[in-house]
Parts: sequence; structure tokens; C-alpha cells
Amino acid sequence: MKILSKSVYLGPNHYALFRIIRLTLELGVLEEWPTARLGEDFQNRLIERLPGLKEHGCSYGEPGGFVRRMKEDEGTWLGHVFEHVAIELQNMAGAHVTFGKTRGTGTVGEYNVVFEYEQEDVGLEAANLALALLHDLLPDEVTPEGTDPEFDWGEECDGFIRYAQRRAFGPSTDSLVKAAEERGVPWLRLNRYSLVQMGHGKYQRRIQATITSETRHISVELASDKEETNKLLGDLGLPVARQRLVYSENEARRAADRIGYPVVVKPLNANHGRGVSILLQDAEEVRKAYGHAREHSRSVLVESYIEGLDHRLLVVNGELIAASKRVPGHVVGDGEHTVEQLVEITNQDPRRGVGHEKILTRLELDHQALRLLEGLGYTPESVPSKGETVFLRSTGNLSTGGTAVDVTDVIHPDNQEMARRAANAVGLDVCGVDFLTTDITQSYKRTRGAICELNAAPGFRMHVAPSEGTPRDVAGPVIDMLFPPGTPTRIPIASITGTNGKTTTSRMVAHILKMAGRHVGLTSTEGVYIDGHLTVEGDMTGPVAARMVLRDPKVDTAVMETARGGLLRRGMGYRKCTVGAVLNVDSDHLGLKGIDTLEELAKVKRTVAEIATDTAVLNADDPLVLAMADHTKAEHVCYVTLNHSHPLVREHVQMGGRAVALEDGMGGQMLTLYDGPRHMPLLWSHQIPATMEGRAIHNVQNAMFAAAITFAMGAELDQIRHGLRTFDTTFFQAPGRMNVCDDHPFKVILDYGHNPAAVKAMADLVERLEPSGQRVVVLAAPGDRRDEDVIAISDAVAGKFDHYICRRDDNFRGRDGDEIPQIQRKALIDAGVNPEVIELIPDEVEATDAALERARAGDLILIFGDKISRCWNQITSFKPGTLEPGAPQKKSKPQVRPFETPDAPAVDKRRLVRDERGVRLAREQESSD
Repeated sequence: MKILSKSVYLGPNHYALFRIIRLTLELGVLEEWPTARLGEDFQNRLIERLPGLKEHGCSYGEPGGFVRRMKEDEGTWLGHVFEHVAIELQNMAGAHVTFGKTRGTGTVGEYNVVFEYEQEDVGLEAANLALALLHDLLPDEVTPEGTDPEFDWGEECDGFIRYAQRRAFGPSTDSLVKAAEERGVPWLRLNRYSLVQMGHGKYQRRIQATITSETRHISVELASDKEETNKLLGDLGLPVARQRLVYSENEARRAADRIGYPVVVKPLNANHGRGVSILLQDAEEVRKAYGHAREHSRSVLVESYIEGLDHRLLVVNGELIAASKRVPGHVVGDGEHTVEQLVEITNQDPRRGVGHEKILTRLELDHQALRLLEGLGYTPESVPSKGETVFLRSTGNLSTGGTAVDVTDVIHPDNQEMARRAANAVGLDVCGVDFLTTDITQSYKRTRGAICELNAAPGFRMHVAPSEGTPRDVAGPVIDMLFPPGTPTRIPIASITGTNGKTTTSRMVAHILKMAGRHVGLTSTEGVYIDGHLTVEGDMTGPVAARMVLRDPKVDTAVMETARGGLLRRGMGYRKCTVGAVLNVDSDHLGLKGIDTLEELAKVKRTVAEIATDTAVLNADDPLVLAMADHTKAEHVCYVTLNHSHPLVREHVQMGGRAVALEDGMGGQMLTLYDGPRHMPLLWSHQIPATMEGRAIHNVQNAMFAAAITFAMGAELDQIRHGLRTFDTTFFQAPGRMNVCDDHPFKVILDYGHNPAAVKAMADLVERLEPSGQRVVVLAAPGDRRDEDVIAISDAVAGKFDHYICRRDDNFRGRDGDEIPQIQRKALIDAGVNPEVIELIPDEVEATDAALERARAGDLILIFGDKISRCWNQITSFKPGTLEPGAPQKKSKPQVRPFETPDAPAVDKRRLVRDERGVRLAREQESSD
């Protein structure tokens, strides 16, 4: 059994609308070994190691369902068992995941295993451990080669939990993230630790643990300086301990003498109780304590000992939110067991775990514990009397094994006011006030309690999961402070997908919104644009690019071109979008990444409509897209149709729905918006430059989608009209999208079309343009497309041009050098095209040159380009000769270069030298015999 491939989905995808990991698992000979054949010994040992599997409902939907599946007559296959083990391992490490799915790939013994995760590294490591565990449990006759004979489950399990805890959010950050989710606030983890962005774009705030983006730096500095804080609070009449800052053992002893014993010695700027020693009675104890504190800070504080228990008072935004009594880690004697044994017994409490794994932390017999035992005259082997409390820590921090008792409901009003004043004194928005008192229900004025320090990043675990008492929602008030009720947290997001037109439509939408005054972030196949400026170049249509936009603090609107590749590789980079638009589903990329049919491709693209919250914009003229209306939960569905008599759209509008239709009129074709009873003509199609006076029907449709999307995002009608009237398809505004060059006596159109539907749309446009001269096409197809798709591309242009030049892309994508142009040439001939008008010139630069060189005035050249910038430079820098209509053209026999015939290929002896722009500078002449 082995893992063949891994995919980690960062957001909604075609498997689930949340984060999942997909593994392709090969069972090999274990395909013949379901759980029934593996026997009860395998099943029982698995459940013994992972008892939580008893709670898995599986297909039965109730606890025990999975175990029931394993024990059925036939049992279940190991791919399914692997799924449940990976889920349970994550839950053991503190995650809360339940979703899983296992399906065969179509190859015998091979399965796609899908399961939910919270932290990517932990999910992948859970898969590795699940594989190792199952291998260890298998009978000897089917144990795979390479299985570790020294596999120690206890050691591996403990190591995995520690690995997970190092990567998981701490309890404070986790509680804040959950509070944000409960309020619908989106969040992004910005590093491996606790830095988190709350909200999107210009609405974002940040937290790092419990420090927020609203926390003042000077306030943190003050709270971190215990001496300065003590003086500041004392000057305000607040109760504080007497205190001295020292830098040597002698200074520490003298300070203790002045203050008076007992005293406390602690580092100036440490936390979590590190280096703190309390109730010191003489100079020798002070000397030892100074050395311990000095390990954590260059400066050490000596202060008077305040009798009482340690209390943490949490103040958020000037209000006391919670109070907790902290009891140092300890054991209680029973007169029978040693201290060491009592620690082991205490650690068996299921609430105690490693680090922050659970609400309590395991006790440890370390240096500080041994020092406290020594002070009592005990060793770890000592047996405390029955009922005796033996403290192993001097402070009540939960991270060192302490316990917490909630006292929020009983704290005295004077103590509440004291905590509020202390937090306000240093200006902290989130502040932990450490207060020592014998009785929290009594005023500090009576008990002589005192503040020992303030914390700028107080932990929340003691409040959200106290050992005793009522759990408190302390994270909620923090989120409410960052985002008061009614405050926006999300910027409008338009997610646009489809086989064709998504780049042009995305650019149209971004242009309209920018012209309307928005600060737009755009992801596209050319790169990431912020307010119209290219910030990152490349194909940026996946979740990483989306998160770049959502993290930019100036962006107030996001337009996300969402491509099939990104959806299949990593899913989406956000959980919800305001508008989800699906333009079409046509044959492209089929046979790749497990997507073999149009229906499967439609399911992938449907994700965009499924996560839309306000409006799903769907192509009513495409049956596969139309069906997506049944899967969206958006408040509105807006149909786009070129057929103003579309029966379903007509019914939808009559029922108060929204639509954009193309209506015939005296002045041409009118883009018309319907919104319930409102009928709103927008503008004539020929008024949109990108439509070439209405002849480019595909761009008419793209403009209709852009109008529907921007209307749903709050653009006014005049803003939509103005945006469409000022958007064109020049190379600089929409590179590779119907770029027209009119600099020559002939017209050249450059387009990136690379599937049958896109090529057909451009071929139809050429027919509608009715050029006076010849029509020439430079044709290609990506090498990773199926043969039938390559042939369909050729069929889309067959019979519509006077001359054909077949080429290939620079990247062969697994094909032989001339395989693609050879297939296309044959397809054209099979479609009835005269072989005499077909040239085979594999190289893109040479093919483009050949088309330009043969052009005459009035001709129209359609070039389907791969390297768009290179092609455009070639086209615009071309220097034509005598091209008057009727002038004699260069007469040359149609060529098949560099292969004379499909059956007898010749060797290509050309070598091209190109500059950085890909434009040819020199060509080595063919050698002659």
C-alpha cells in the first residue's frame, strides 16, 4: 500500500466546500484483503490503538457505524480504513474534523481518498502515520516490504501530537479565530505561528495571539517593563508591591533587606512564570533565586511578597470580561504514593495533555519542582500525608501545570474598577491584570491585595476552559472591539470562471469598477493587478493569487479570474464570494487531472456558483451552466442569454428574477437588464469597442456578463455604460484577447484561443468582418490536448479561410516536434480543405513571419498565438514591402516545413537566435550540397 499523489485544497473545491486533502492510494495485493479477510485481530488492535474510531458514524450516520462496516460479512477496503484513521489521528491531536470520502479511480486497487484537515502539515503527517500504523497491523503474509519492524506506536503517536501542537494555533489564537468564524468574519493565517488577518482588503485587522492591530506599541512597552508599570500604577494610587530593580546578587540581597522578607524575585521581562521565585525568607534563597531569574533576563526585580492567591483579571476595551483564580501545579497526598507516583496519577486526568493539546497541561518534576520539594524537605520519593497539598510550581500558569477556577461572578466591584483603571493607565486594549489577594470577593482595600504585573498578551485558556467554574467567551468581545456590530469585514468579491471569455470578462469588470472609483484587485492569466498596476506577472488564477489580493490593505473590491487548473490543484482561496459567474463549459483540458467529460468539468466550475452569497450569474444558453442554478445558495440568480425569447429566462423574469438579454431593435442589438419588474436598456452592442461594432458576438456576451456582475456588485447603470464604452481589446488592455493591429495595409488579429469553441468564435468573427482580400489563419493547439480536441480545432476553421498555416507551441507538452501540426493538417484535408493551401511550419516565429510576408492590402490575418508578447512584437514591428491590391504576390509552392511529407520527414537544420522578447534576430542559412 502506497501513496501515489497528494493534493492539498486550500478552500472550496469540487469535493467539498471547505479544506480537504486528496490522496491517490494504491492498495496493490491488499485489494484482495478487505477487513473481513484481515480478521478480528486486525480490527481489534486498530480500535485498541485508536478508540475514537468507535465514534465514527460512517455511512450509517451514528456512532459505531465505521466499526460496524469493518465487521460486516465482506468488511470494507483498506482505502476506506485509511481515510478514517487519518481523520481520527488529527482529532487525537486536537483538531475537529469529520469529513471523508473514498472512491475508486477506475484502476483496480487504486483509490482517491479525501479527508478534511485544519492544518495542512498536520493533515499530511496524519496520512503518513496512518499508512505506517496500518502496515504495522497487517498480518505477516501481506506486510509490505520496507515496513519498519521497530515501529513503536506509543512513541510515534506522542511524537505526532507534539508535531501537531507545534503547528497548531495556541488556545488564545484558536478561540479568537473561532469567535471570528461565529460572527462571519473571514480570516487568513499569515505565518506558521499566531499572526492572523481578520477581514479582507481595506477592512482587515490583525492579531498575534491576543495582541491586536489596535494595540499601541507604547502600551506594550510599558507593560513589558515591570518596574515602570509598578511606578506608573503606584503613582495613580493603585495597589502595587514595593519593588526594586537589581543587576547583581549583592544588589538583590540589599533590596530584599530594605523591602523586608519574605520577598519575590523575578525577571524584568519574562513571561509564563519563567524564572519566578516566591516567599523567599533569607539572603541565601535570594542569591539562588537571582541566578535562576538571571537565566531569563539581564535585569531582575525584587519585590515584597503579597500574601494570597494569584488571580488573572481580563480587561478588554476598558471592560472587565473575566476573572480567574490560578492555583499552581500541585499534587495532593494520600499517605500511600510517592510524589513521583502522584504526578503520574495526576497526569492520567484526561483533561491533561502535551503543551496546549488539552485544557490542562501535564505536571513535570523539573528544576523548579525539585527546588520547592527541597524547601519542604521532600524528594520525588517522599510520601506526603493524606490530604497534604504539595506545590510543584510557585506560579499558577496553566502552561506549567496550574489549574484555573472561574471567579467572574463573585469578584468585588472595587477589584473590578481597579483592574479597569490599571488597563486604562497603560492604554492596553486587551490586558491581563495579575492580582494577588486572599479573597477576591473582598475589596483590595480590606485584604491588602496588590497588582503584581500587567500582561499585554494575556492567555485566554484559563477563561475559555477553566478547571472549575463557568467557561467565558473572552474572544468574542475582542472581535466585537475590532469589528463593532454592523462594521463590514468582507470586500465584494467577483469570482469568474468558464472555458472561454473569463479573462476578458474579468478585465471588463475590473475596468468598470475602477472607472466607478473602486480600488480593484484583479487576478488573471497575465498576473495580479492592484488598482490597474501589474504587481506580480504570470498565470495568477489560483488561490495563492486570490489571497494576495485579499491581503492588500488598499483593495476595496476583488475580481478573481478562476481557472480550471487552480480549482483542480488547490481549490479556491476564499470560502465565499459576493458574485459567482460561470460563462460556459466547453471542451478543453479534457483527459487531464481526472476530468474526462464535460459533465465532470462542469462540476469543477460549479464550485464558483456554489459559494456565491449574493448573486450567481449563469449562462442560460449553456445547458450545463443552466443546471448549476439548482446548486447555488445565492440570494439571486441572474441569467445571461443571447436569446431574448428564452422560455426559462422569460419565466424567471416574470417571477421577479434578474437577467441580462440581447434584444433586437431598430438601432441594432440592445444589452438589456431585467431586475424584477424593472426593464433597463443599457446600450447598443455596437457602442462597445470590444465587440468590433457588434460583430464579435463572444465579446457581446462577455460584456453582458460584465454588466450583470457589476450591477450585482452595486455599480450604477451609467457607470456600467461608461465602463463598457471605454473598454477595448488592445494588447495593453487585454493581451491575447482579440488584439487587432491596423498598422499595416492588411488587418491582423492576434488571439490566445486554444480550444474548439474559442477558435470557432474567432473564425465566425472573421466571416462577419468580410475582408476584401484573402483570409489567412495561423493555427495551433496545445500538445496536452486529446487528438479529438486538436481535430475539432481544425474543423472549427475548415473552409473559412483562403490559406492555412499549421504550427506547434514552443512547449511540446509530451508530443513529438511536429505531431500537432501534422494532425491539424490531416484534419483540414479530411474536412475538404485543398492541400495546396495548407502550409506546415512548426515554429511559431517562422509561421507568423510566413503569414505576414504573404499578406497583401485588404487581407485579414488571424493568428492564434502562444507566446503573446513575442507574437505582438513580431506583428507590430513587421515592415511590409509593396502590398497594393492586385500586386503580384510571392509565388511559392505551399510548403511542408521542415517535414516534406508525413511519411518521409526531413531534418530541420534551422537554428534560431532570439533576444529576450523572443523576436528573431538571425537565422542560419540552410547548408547546400
